[in-house]
Amino acid sequence: MTAILSRRAAFAGGAFALAAAGSAASPRTALAQSAPRTASADEIARGFSRQRLGRIAGVMQAEAERGSFPGAVTLIAREGDIVHFETHGHQDAAKTKAMPRDAIFLQASMTKPITSALAMMLVERGQMKLDDPIRTYLPELAELKVEIRREGQAPELVAPARLPTVHDLLRHSAGFIYANPASPSAAIRAAYEQHDIEARKGPVTGDEMLKRLGTIPLAFQPGTMFHYSIATDVLGLVIERVAGGPLDVVMRRELLDPLGMADTTWYVPEAKRTRIAEAPDSDPAKAEMWQSYRILENPSGTSYFKGGAGLVSTASDYLRFAQMIANGGVLDGQRYLAAPVVRFMLSNHILGMGGSTAATTGPGYGFGLGFGVRLADGMGTAPGSPGDAMWAGAWGTSFTIDPAEKLVAILMAQGPSNRFRTRMIFKNLVYGAMVESLRA
Repeated sequence: MTAILSRRAAFAGGAFALAAAGSAASPRTALAQSAPRTASADEIARGFSRQRLGRIAGVMQAEAERGSFPGAVTLIAREGDIVHFETHGHQDAAKTKAMPRDAIFLQASMTKPITSALAMMLVERGQMKLDDPIRTYLPELAELKVEIRREGQAPELVAPARLPTVHDLLRHSAGFIYANPASPSAAIRAAYEQHDIEARKGPVTGDEMLKRLGTIPLAFQPGTMFHYSIATDVLGLVIERVAGGPLDVVMRRELLDPLGMADTTWYVPEAKRTRIAEAPDSDPAKAEMWQSYRILENPSGTSYFKGGAGLVSTASDYLRFAQMIANGGVLDGQRYLAAPVVRFMLSNHILGMGGSTAATTGPGYGFGLGFGVRLADGMGTAPGSPGDAMWAGAWGTSFTIDPAEKLVAILMAQGPSNRFRTRMIFKNLVYGAMVESLRA
Protein backbone atom coordinates (compact mmCIF):
# COMPACT_ATOMS: atom_id res chain seq x y z
CA MET A 1 0.00 0.00 0.00
CA THR A 2 1.31 3.42 -0.92
CA ALA A 3 2.21 5.43 2.16
CA ILE A 4 -0.63 7.63 3.32
CA LEU A 5 0.26 11.27 2.81
CA SER A 6 -0.04 13.89 5.49
CA ARG A 7 0.81 16.98 3.46
CA ARG A 8 -1.70 19.79 3.22
CA ALA A 9 -4.10 19.70 0.25
CA ALA A 10 -4.05 23.46 -0.06
CA PHE A 11 -6.76 23.90 2.58
CA ALA A 12 -7.46 27.61 2.91
CA GLY A 13 -10.01 29.41 4.99
CA GLY A 14 -11.54 26.30 6.62
CA ALA A 15 -13.84 23.73 5.10
CA PHE A 16 -17.28 24.98 4.18
CA ALA A 17 -20.25 23.49 6.06
CA LEU A 18 -23.87 23.84 5.05
CA ALA A 19 -26.22 25.12 7.71
CA ALA A 20 -28.42 22.07 7.16
CA ALA A 21 -25.49 19.79 7.92
CA GLY A 22 -24.69 21.28 11.32
CA SER A 23 -22.17 23.77 12.63
CA ALA A 24 -18.55 23.56 11.45
CA ALA A 25 -17.55 24.20 15.06
CA SER A 26 -19.24 21.02 16.31
CA PRO A 27 -16.89 18.75 18.31
CA ARG A 28 -15.48 15.66 16.69
CA THR A 29 -17.46 12.58 17.75
CA ALA A 30 -15.48 9.36 17.90
CA LEU A 31 -17.35 6.27 16.77
CA ALA A 32 -17.41 3.31 19.11
CA GLN A 33 -14.34 1.13 18.87
CA SER A 34 -14.42 -2.65 19.04
CA ALA A 35 -11.33 -2.74 21.27
CA PRO A 36 -11.39 -1.13 24.76
CA ARG A 37 -8.43 1.14 24.05
CA THR A 38 -7.90 4.51 22.44
CA ALA A 39 -6.38 4.35 18.97
CA SER A 40 -2.92 5.88 18.82
CA ALA A 41 -2.21 8.88 16.62
CA ASP A 42 -0.34 6.82 14.05
CA GLU A 43 -3.42 4.58 13.60
CA ILE A 44 -5.75 7.51 12.87
CA ALA A 45 -5.28 10.13 10.15
CA ARG A 46 -7.74 13.03 10.36
CA GLY A 47 -10.39 10.72 11.76
CA PHE A 48 -9.68 7.94 9.25
CA SER A 49 -8.49 4.51 10.32
CA ARG A 50 -5.31 3.61 8.49
CA GLN A 51 -6.23 -0.04 8.75
CA ARG A 52 -9.64 0.60 7.20
CA LEU A 53 -8.14 2.76 4.47
CA GLY A 54 -6.01 -0.28 3.70
CA ARG A 55 -9.14 -2.08 2.49
CA ILE A 56 -9.34 0.18 -0.56
CA ALA A 57 -6.34 -1.38 -2.32
CA GLY A 58 -7.68 -4.91 -2.13
CA VAL A 59 -11.14 -3.95 -3.33
CA MET A 60 -9.80 -1.89 -6.24
CA GLN A 61 -7.56 -4.78 -7.24
CA ALA A 62 -10.54 -7.13 -7.14
CA GLU A 63 -12.52 -4.75 -9.37
CA ALA A 64 -9.63 -4.65 -11.83
CA GLU A 65 -9.47 -8.46 -11.88
CA ARG A 66 -13.22 -8.74 -12.57
CA GLY A 67 -12.82 -6.35 -15.51
CA SER A 68 -14.54 -3.25 -14.11
CA PHE A 69 -11.49 -1.21 -15.14
CA PRO A 70 -7.78 -1.90 -15.70
CA GLY A 71 -6.84 0.30 -12.74
CA ALA A 72 -7.72 3.33 -10.68
CA VAL A 73 -6.43 6.24 -8.63
CA THR A 74 -8.13 6.93 -5.30
CA LEU A 75 -7.71 10.10 -3.25
CA ILE A 76 -9.25 11.21 0.05
CA ALA A 77 -8.71 14.54 1.80
CA ARG A 78 -10.13 15.75 5.10
CA GLU A 79 -9.87 19.25 6.53
CA GLY A 80 -7.58 19.90 3.59
CA ASP A 81 -5.10 17.12 4.45
CA ILE A 82 -4.61 14.25 2.03
CA VAL A 83 -5.06 11.08 4.10
CA HIS A 84 -5.09 8.60 1.21
CA PHE A 85 -3.64 8.80 -2.31
CA GLU A 86 -3.06 5.46 -3.99
CA THR A 87 -2.79 3.87 -7.40
CA HIS A 88 -4.25 0.48 -8.26
CA GLY A 89 -3.79 -1.92 -11.14
CA HIS A 90 -2.80 -0.78 -14.59
CA GLN A 91 -3.07 2.30 -16.77
CA ASP A 92 -3.54 0.47 -20.07
CA ALA A 93 -6.06 -2.07 -21.26
CA ALA A 94 -3.27 -4.54 -22.04
CA LYS A 95 -2.13 -4.31 -18.40
CA THR A 96 1.50 -3.66 -19.21
CA LYS A 97 1.94 -0.35 -17.34
CA ALA A 98 1.31 0.23 -13.65
CA MET A 99 -1.15 3.02 -12.92
CA PRO A 100 0.69 6.27 -12.07
CA ARG A 101 -0.66 8.95 -9.77
CA ASP A 102 -0.62 11.51 -12.58
CA ALA A 103 -2.61 9.39 -15.03
CA ILE A 104 -4.99 11.41 -17.21
CA PHE A 105 -8.66 10.40 -17.19
CA LEU A 106 -11.56 11.43 -19.38
CA GLN A 107 -13.89 13.30 -17.03
CA ALA A 108 -17.06 13.23 -19.14
CA SER A 109 -19.80 14.72 -16.94
CA MET A 110 -17.38 15.67 -14.18
CA THR A 111 -16.79 18.61 -16.52
CA LYS A 112 -20.25 19.90 -15.56
CA PRO A 113 -19.48 21.10 -12.01
CA ILE A 114 -16.49 23.09 -13.27
CA THR A 115 -18.49 24.73 -16.06
CA SER A 116 -21.29 25.45 -13.58
CA ALA A 117 -18.87 27.09 -11.14
CA LEU A 118 -17.52 29.26 -13.97
CA ALA A 119 -21.07 30.32 -14.85
CA MET A 120 -21.77 31.27 -11.25
CA MET A 121 -18.60 33.39 -11.18
CA LEU A 122 -20.16 35.42 -14.01
CA VAL A 123 -23.48 35.59 -12.14
CA GLU A 124 -21.93 36.92 -8.93
CA ARG A 125 -20.09 39.58 -10.99
CA GLY A 126 -23.38 40.79 -12.41
CA GLN A 127 -22.57 39.75 -15.98
CA MET A 128 -25.70 37.58 -16.23
CA LYS A 129 -28.61 36.47 -14.03
CA LEU A 130 -30.14 33.08 -13.39
CA ASP A 131 -33.55 34.26 -14.53
CA ASP A 132 -32.24 35.56 -17.85
CA PRO A 133 -33.92 33.74 -20.75
CA ILE A 134 -31.26 31.86 -22.68
CA ARG A 135 -32.40 33.58 -25.88
CA THR A 136 -30.86 36.77 -24.43
CA TYR A 137 -27.47 35.29 -25.22
CA LEU A 138 -28.40 32.62 -27.74
CA PRO A 139 -30.87 34.13 -30.23
CA GLU A 140 -30.63 30.92 -32.24
CA LEU A 141 -32.89 29.39 -29.56
CA ALA A 142 -35.48 32.17 -29.54
CA GLU A 143 -38.24 30.17 -31.24
CA LEU A 144 -38.12 26.87 -29.38
CA LYS A 145 -41.30 24.83 -29.17
CA VAL A 146 -42.28 22.13 -26.67
CA GLU A 147 -43.40 18.65 -27.68
CA ILE A 148 -46.51 17.57 -25.76
CA ARG A 149 -47.09 13.82 -25.65
CA ARG A 150 -50.42 12.22 -24.76
CA GLU A 151 -51.09 8.51 -24.78
CA GLY A 152 -52.77 7.38 -27.95
CA GLN A 153 -52.35 10.76 -29.67
CA ALA A 154 -49.82 12.22 -32.04
CA PRO A 155 -47.30 14.59 -30.39
CA GLU A 156 -48.27 18.26 -30.46
CA LEU A 157 -45.87 21.22 -30.64
CA VAL A 158 -46.79 24.20 -28.46
CA ALA A 159 -45.14 27.39 -27.30
CA PRO A 160 -43.30 27.11 -23.97
CA ALA A 161 -45.30 28.23 -20.94
CA ARG A 162 -42.23 30.28 -20.07
CA LEU A 163 -38.86 30.69 -21.69
CA PRO A 164 -35.98 28.45 -20.58
CA THR A 165 -33.50 30.36 -18.42
CA VAL A 166 -29.85 30.19 -17.36
CA HIS A 167 -31.15 28.67 -14.12
CA ASP A 168 -32.76 25.88 -16.11
CA LEU A 169 -29.46 25.12 -17.83
CA LEU A 170 -27.66 24.81 -14.50
CA ARG A 171 -30.25 22.44 -13.02
CA HIS A 172 -31.20 20.49 -16.20
CA SER A 173 -34.78 21.73 -16.30
CA ALA A 174 -34.72 23.54 -19.66
CA GLY A 175 -36.30 20.64 -21.57
CA PHE A 176 -33.23 19.49 -23.50
CA ILE A 177 -32.21 15.82 -23.63
CA TYR A 178 -29.34 13.53 -24.49
CA ALA A 179 -29.83 11.29 -27.51
CA ASN A 180 -29.95 8.10 -25.48
CA PRO A 181 -32.57 5.57 -24.36
CA ALA A 182 -33.60 7.83 -21.45
CA SER A 183 -35.13 10.29 -23.92
CA PRO A 184 -38.90 10.47 -23.45
CA SER A 185 -39.39 11.18 -27.14
CA ALA A 186 -38.23 8.99 -30.01
CA ALA A 187 -38.72 11.85 -32.44
CA ILE A 188 -36.58 14.31 -30.45
CA ARG A 189 -33.88 11.70 -29.93
CA ALA A 190 -33.84 10.99 -33.67
CA ALA A 191 -33.53 14.71 -34.41
CA TYR A 192 -30.57 15.05 -32.03
CA GLU A 193 -28.90 12.11 -33.75
CA GLN A 194 -29.68 13.35 -37.25
CA HIS A 195 -28.25 16.80 -36.52
CA ASP A 196 -25.37 15.42 -34.43
CA ILE A 197 -26.19 17.87 -31.65
CA GLU A 198 -23.69 16.22 -29.29
CA ALA A 199 -20.92 16.21 -31.95
CA ARG A 200 -20.49 12.47 -31.53
CA LYS A 201 -19.84 11.72 -35.19
CA GLY A 202 -17.48 14.60 -35.88
CA PRO A 203 -16.72 18.27 -35.23
CA VAL A 204 -19.64 20.72 -35.03
CA THR A 205 -19.07 24.42 -34.35
CA GLY A 206 -20.98 26.12 -31.57
CA ASP A 207 -22.86 28.39 -33.96
CA GLU A 208 -23.87 25.45 -36.11
CA MET A 209 -24.93 23.37 -33.12
CA LEU A 210 -27.17 26.17 -31.86
CA LYS A 211 -28.65 26.69 -35.31
CA ARG A 212 -29.58 23.00 -35.47
CA LEU A 213 -30.77 22.83 -31.86
CA GLY A 214 -33.11 25.75 -32.45
CA THR A 215 -35.12 23.62 -34.89
CA ILE A 216 -35.75 20.79 -32.39
CA PRO A 217 -38.54 20.99 -29.80
CA LEU A 218 -37.97 20.75 -26.08
CA ALA A 219 -39.03 17.50 -24.44
CA PHE A 220 -40.66 19.19 -21.43
CA GLN A 221 -42.04 22.55 -20.41
CA PRO A 222 -39.14 24.53 -18.90
CA GLY A 223 -38.90 24.38 -15.12
CA THR A 224 -41.10 21.32 -14.70
CA MET A 225 -38.73 18.35 -15.00
CA PHE A 226 -35.16 17.48 -14.06
CA HIS A 227 -33.91 15.63 -17.13
CA TYR A 228 -30.18 15.08 -17.57
CA SER A 229 -29.16 16.63 -20.85
CA ILE A 230 -26.93 18.78 -23.03
CA ALA A 231 -27.96 21.76 -20.91
CA THR A 232 -24.43 22.28 -19.56
CA ASP A 233 -23.02 22.21 -23.09
CA VAL A 234 -25.49 24.98 -23.94
CA LEU A 235 -24.41 26.76 -20.74
CA GLY A 236 -20.83 26.66 -22.02
CA LEU A 237 -21.95 28.49 -25.15
CA VAL A 238 -23.76 31.07 -22.99
CA ILE A 239 -20.50 31.60 -21.08
CA GLU A 240 -18.68 32.21 -24.37
CA ARG A 241 -21.18 34.89 -25.41
CA VAL A 242 -21.18 36.58 -21.99
CA ALA A 243 -17.42 36.45 -21.39
CA GLY A 244 -16.55 37.27 -24.99
CA GLY A 245 -14.17 34.40 -25.68
CA PRO A 246 -13.87 30.65 -26.30
CA LEU A 247 -14.82 28.47 -23.36
CA ASP A 248 -11.36 26.92 -23.11
CA VAL A 249 -9.69 30.33 -22.86
CA VAL A 250 -12.20 31.70 -20.34
CA MET A 251 -12.08 28.61 -18.15
CA ARG A 252 -8.31 28.49 -18.13
CA ARG A 253 -8.02 32.18 -17.28
CA GLU A 254 -10.67 32.21 -14.55
CA LEU A 255 -10.38 28.76 -12.95
CA LEU A 256 -7.89 26.22 -14.26
CA ASP A 257 -4.71 28.30 -14.23
CA PRO A 258 -5.39 30.09 -10.92
CA LEU A 259 -6.26 26.75 -9.29
CA GLY A 260 -3.08 25.15 -10.65
CA MET A 261 -4.93 22.51 -12.68
CA ALA A 262 -2.23 22.15 -15.33
CA ASP A 263 -3.37 18.74 -16.60
CA THR A 264 -7.06 19.67 -16.92
CA THR A 265 -7.61 20.40 -20.60
CA TRP A 266 -10.01 19.92 -23.50
CA TYR A 267 -7.64 17.60 -25.37
CA VAL A 268 -4.43 15.74 -24.59
CA PRO A 269 -1.32 17.11 -26.32
CA GLU A 270 1.24 14.73 -27.77
CA ALA A 271 3.66 15.09 -24.86
CA LYS A 272 1.10 13.83 -22.32
CA ARG A 273 -0.55 11.01 -24.24
CA THR A 274 1.53 8.30 -22.58
CA ARG A 275 -0.34 9.16 -19.36
CA ILE A 276 -3.89 8.52 -20.67
CA ALA A 277 -5.72 5.86 -18.65
CA GLU A 278 -7.67 3.35 -20.71
CA ALA A 279 -10.91 1.46 -20.32
CA PRO A 280 -10.92 -2.33 -20.79
CA ASP A 281 -11.18 -3.46 -24.40
CA SER A 282 -13.92 -5.80 -23.19
CA ASP A 283 -16.15 -2.89 -22.17
CA PRO A 284 -18.95 -2.76 -24.77
CA ALA A 285 -19.27 1.03 -24.46
CA LYS A 286 -15.60 1.82 -25.08
CA ALA A 287 -15.32 2.00 -28.88
CA GLU A 288 -18.32 4.22 -29.51
CA MET A 289 -17.51 6.52 -26.61
CA TRP A 290 -13.88 6.90 -27.70
CA GLN A 291 -15.05 8.06 -31.14
CA SER A 292 -17.40 10.56 -29.53
CA TYR A 293 -14.94 12.14 -27.09
CA ARG A 294 -11.95 12.60 -29.47
CA ILE A 295 -9.55 13.80 -26.78
CA LEU A 296 -6.57 13.64 -29.17
CA GLU A 297 -8.04 16.43 -31.33
CA ASN A 298 -7.93 20.11 -30.42
CA PRO A 299 -11.52 21.32 -30.93
CA SER A 300 -10.49 24.97 -31.16
CA GLY A 301 -11.94 26.49 -34.32
CA THR A 302 -13.54 23.26 -35.51
CA SER A 303 -15.98 22.09 -32.83
CA TYR A 304 -17.66 23.52 -29.75
CA PHE A 305 -16.07 22.95 -26.37
CA LYS A 306 -18.40 20.61 -24.50
CA GLY A 307 -19.07 22.32 -21.20
CA GLY A 308 -20.88 19.20 -20.08
CA ALA A 309 -18.44 16.49 -21.11
CA GLY A 310 -15.19 17.65 -22.66
CA LEU A 311 -12.43 17.83 -20.05
CA VAL A 312 -9.65 15.44 -19.11
CA SER A 313 -7.98 15.68 -15.71
CA THR A 314 -6.01 13.95 -12.97
CA ALA A 315 -6.88 13.09 -9.37
CA SER A 316 -4.58 15.82 -8.04
CA ASP A 317 -6.03 18.44 -10.36
CA TYR A 318 -9.63 17.61 -9.58
CA LEU A 319 -8.86 17.75 -5.87
CA ARG A 320 -7.89 21.41 -6.32
CA PHE A 321 -11.32 22.25 -7.73
CA ALA A 322 -13.25 20.07 -5.27
CA GLN A 323 -11.35 21.44 -2.27
CA MET A 324 -12.13 24.99 -3.41
CA ILE A 325 -15.84 24.12 -3.37
CA ALA A 326 -15.48 22.35 0.00
CA ASN A 327 -13.79 25.47 1.38
CA GLY A 328 -16.74 27.63 0.39
CA GLY A 329 -15.14 29.08 -2.74
CA VAL A 330 -11.57 29.77 -1.64
CA LEU A 331 -8.24 27.95 -2.07
CA ASP A 332 -4.71 29.04 -1.16
CA GLY A 333 -6.04 32.41 -0.10
CA GLN A 334 -7.63 33.17 -3.47
CA ARG A 335 -11.40 33.45 -3.61
CA TYR A 336 -13.23 32.21 -6.68
CA LEU A 337 -16.82 32.21 -5.41
CA ALA A 338 -18.46 33.84 -2.41
CA ALA A 339 -19.41 31.47 0.40
CA PRO A 340 -23.16 32.23 0.09
CA VAL A 341 -22.96 31.49 -3.63
CA VAL A 342 -21.40 28.08 -2.97
CA ARG A 343 -24.07 27.36 -0.37
CA PHE A 344 -26.69 28.33 -2.94
CA MET A 345 -25.10 26.01 -5.53
CA LEU A 346 -25.14 23.08 -3.10
CA SER A 347 -28.84 23.53 -2.29
CA ASN A 348 -31.64 21.56 -3.92
CA HIS A 349 -32.97 23.49 -6.94
CA ILE A 350 -35.42 20.89 -8.30
CA LEU A 351 -37.91 20.78 -5.43
CA GLY A 352 -41.40 20.14 -6.80
CA MET A 353 -40.19 19.05 -10.23
CA GLY A 354 -40.46 15.66 -11.84
CA GLY A 355 -37.40 13.58 -12.61
CA SER A 356 -34.62 12.10 -10.51
CA THR A 357 -30.83 12.11 -10.23
CA ALA A 358 -30.82 8.47 -9.09
CA ALA A 359 -29.15 7.14 -12.26
CA THR A 360 -26.00 8.98 -11.17
CA THR A 361 -26.31 9.51 -7.42
CA GLY A 362 -28.53 6.68 -6.31
CA PRO A 363 -31.72 7.58 -4.39
CA GLY A 364 -31.97 10.35 -1.81
CA TYR A 365 -30.44 13.20 -3.82
CA GLY A 366 -31.75 16.37 -5.39
CA PHE A 367 -29.81 18.61 -7.73
CA GLY A 368 -28.23 22.00 -7.17
CA LEU A 369 -26.35 24.10 -9.68
CA GLY A 370 -24.01 21.56 -11.24
CA PHE A 371 -23.98 19.07 -8.35
CA GLY A 372 -26.16 16.30 -6.98
CA VAL A 373 -26.99 17.20 -3.35
CA ARG A 374 -27.99 14.78 -0.60
CA LEU A 375 -31.34 15.53 1.00
CA ALA A 376 -31.20 13.46 4.21
CA ASP A 377 -29.18 10.82 6.04
CA GLY A 378 -31.54 8.09 4.92
CA MET A 379 -32.79 7.02 1.50
CA GLY A 380 -29.33 6.81 -0.07
CA THR A 381 -27.70 3.49 -0.88
CA ALA A 382 -24.32 4.66 0.43
CA PRO A 383 -23.42 6.70 3.52
CA GLY A 384 -23.10 10.48 3.46
CA SER A 385 -24.37 13.65 5.11
CA PRO A 386 -27.30 15.93 4.37
CA GLY A 387 -25.91 18.52 1.98
CA ASP A 388 -23.05 16.42 0.61
CA ALA A 389 -22.43 17.02 -3.07
CA MET A 390 -21.35 14.53 -5.69
CA TRP A 391 -21.26 13.86 -9.39
CA ALA A 392 -19.70 11.36 -11.74
CA GLY A 393 -18.62 10.81 -15.33
CA ALA A 394 -19.68 8.25 -17.92
CA TRP A 395 -16.13 6.93 -18.23
CA GLY A 396 -16.04 5.89 -14.56
CA THR A 397 -14.83 8.88 -12.51
CA SER A 398 -16.68 10.21 -9.45
CA PHE A 399 -16.27 12.56 -6.50
CA THR A 400 -17.92 13.39 -3.18
CA ILE A 401 -17.69 16.68 -1.29
CA ASP A 402 -19.10 16.40 2.24
CA PRO A 403 -18.96 19.84 3.90
CA ALA A 404 -20.25 18.55 7.23
CA GLU A 405 -17.40 16.03 7.44
CA LYS A 406 -14.90 18.37 5.71
CA LEU A 407 -14.30 15.56 3.24
CA VAL A 408 -13.32 15.34 -0.42
CA ALA A 409 -13.06 11.88 -2.01
CA ILE A 410 -12.16 11.22 -5.65
CA LEU A 411 -12.20 8.05 -7.73
CA MET A 412 -10.45 8.14 -11.09
CA ALA A 413 -11.12 5.07 -13.24
CA GLN A 414 -12.11 4.27 -16.82
CA GLY A 415 -14.80 1.61 -16.92
CA PRO A 416 -18.02 2.95 -18.46
CA SER A 417 -20.21 -0.12 -18.13
CA ASN A 418 -19.41 -0.66 -14.45
CA ARG A 419 -19.32 2.97 -13.36
CA PHE A 420 -22.32 2.96 -11.02
CA ARG A 421 -21.08 -0.17 -9.26
CA THR A 422 -17.55 1.15 -8.72
CA ARG A 423 -18.54 4.65 -7.58
CA MET A 424 -20.82 3.23 -4.88
CA ILE A 425 -18.23 0.67 -3.76
CA PHE A 426 -15.68 3.46 -3.39
CA LYS A 427 -18.10 5.64 -1.44
CA ASN A 428 -18.81 2.77 0.95
CA LEU A 429 -15.08 2.29 1.46
CA VAL A 430 -14.51 5.99 2.14
CA TYR A 431 -17.17 6.30 4.81
CA GLY A 432 -16.32 2.87 6.17
CA ALA A 433 -12.81 4.11 6.93
CA MET A 434 -14.03 7.30 8.68
CA VAL A 435 -14.05 6.31 12.35
CA GLU A 436 -14.40 9.85 13.74
CA SER A 437 -17.26 12.09 12.66
CA LEU A 438 -17.19 15.89 12.69
CA ARG A 439 -20.98 16.02 12.87
CA ALA A 440 -22.68 16.66 16.18
